[in-house]
Amino acid sequence: MGEYHRKGFGLKETVKPMLEAAYASRVVDLLRMKGYQITRGGLTVRLAKEFGFCYGVERAVDMAYQTRHRYPDKRIFITNEIIHNQSVNKSLRDMGFLFLSGGYNNGETYSDITKDDVVILPAFGAPVKEIEILKEKNCILVDTTCGAVVKVWTSVEKYARDQYTSIIHGKYNHEETIATSSRAGARYLIVRDLDEADYVCEYILGNGNREHFLAKFAKAFSANFDPDKDLGLLGLANQTTMLSTESMEIGTRLRGAFMKKYGPDETKQRFRSFDTICSATQDRQDAVNAMMQTPPELMIVIGGYNSSNTTHLAEIGHHRSVPSYHIDDAGCMISRSQIRNLPVGAHTEIMSENWMPQKETLTIGVTAGASTPNNKIGDTILRLFDLWGEDTRELIAEIERLGPVTPVPASVDDHEHDEH
Repeated sequence: MGEYHRKGFGLKETVKPMLEAAYASRVVDLLRMKGYQITRGGLTVRLAKEFGFCYGVERAVDMAYQTRHRYPDKRIFITNEIIHNQSVNKSLRDMGFLFLSGGYNNGETYSDITKDDVVILPAFGAPVKEIEILKEKNCILVDTTCGAVVKVWTSVEKYARDQYTSIIHGKYNHEETIATSSRAGARYLIVRDLDEADYVCEYILGNGNREHFLAKFAKAFSANFDPDKDLGLLGLANQTTMLSTESMEIGTRLRGAFMKKYGPDETKQRFRSFDTICSATQDRQDAVNAMMQTPPELMIVIGGYNSSNTTHLAEIGHHRSVPSYHIDDAGCMISRSQIRNLPVGAHTEIMSENWMPQKETLTIGVTAGASTPNNKIGDTILRLFDLWGEDTRELIAEIERLGPVTPVPASVDDHEHDEH
């Protein structure tokens, strides 16, 4: 194995101005100063108190920029998107990064990598098999895997050592869940939601059909998985970006099924769970839930359409009967009549009509997923005022009076994040 880097290269101060120029926003700074709310004319925009880039994402992007400066003359590959945000990945592509998979791949494969190259592991990690290939290449590895993800891996690896089946709340085709399941040993099962968890509970209680079970979860379990043998010892884990309340409820229902079948004493031996909820994901969901105590009239949620944590933020408003529009960026808001967005539960962007109510006063809530930089949030807020018909020159002047942009919040230093 070649060099392995889990920490930065001591270049934080060197890359900080570039990160600030690319991703900071004085609009967001102003919202913070004014208690996360601005009113102009009849429009009030409320910003959730936790939003946007989380520590793990900041760390991954920071390390990517540091890597480019540490190795200016080397080819730098990324195994997949560094985070789920188009603008960030496009910026890295423009800086010369080469993507080994995903939408930014231009044909490069693992066979192209030599010992002189650098390969970055993204924030959501990489499967064991891919890492083994890279170690054999003897290339330079830069590992930006989020500490919260590593915490989940620690849990499933312990389950595997003790011969437990890992039951993972996640999306079977999500990069993080693929990486997590690769560490679960010979037995794992992935459940997407409460309905699938209830189906598993019924099977545990003897109310299922084997063939139907195997067909239903065909893409979501380990090789040679046997539901009649492999559901007797379970350890719960989750994709860190899932809806946290759902992860906890899945654990409650599975434990309840074990209690019915085995009783309390045996359940203690047969069912395990650890708190693997990502604190940043939890904080952003809590902030939207807090906003819903006095609900806005509609919600704008900003983030990549393949960002799991962003889609779950949109779900919160939707479940509270607040019209919620998940957009990629400000450009999705075409007019007061039309908005491109990804509906809750959908996989394809649509054009919605008459999304902004024709009223004299309106309150709009805004939040953003953990992979969304502040500049995208600021652009969205200005666009909302533009569409409302407010002259934003005075607002921009107020922003300009604040002076240069502030550092990226929670700026990443060269020490590894606490992973427990």
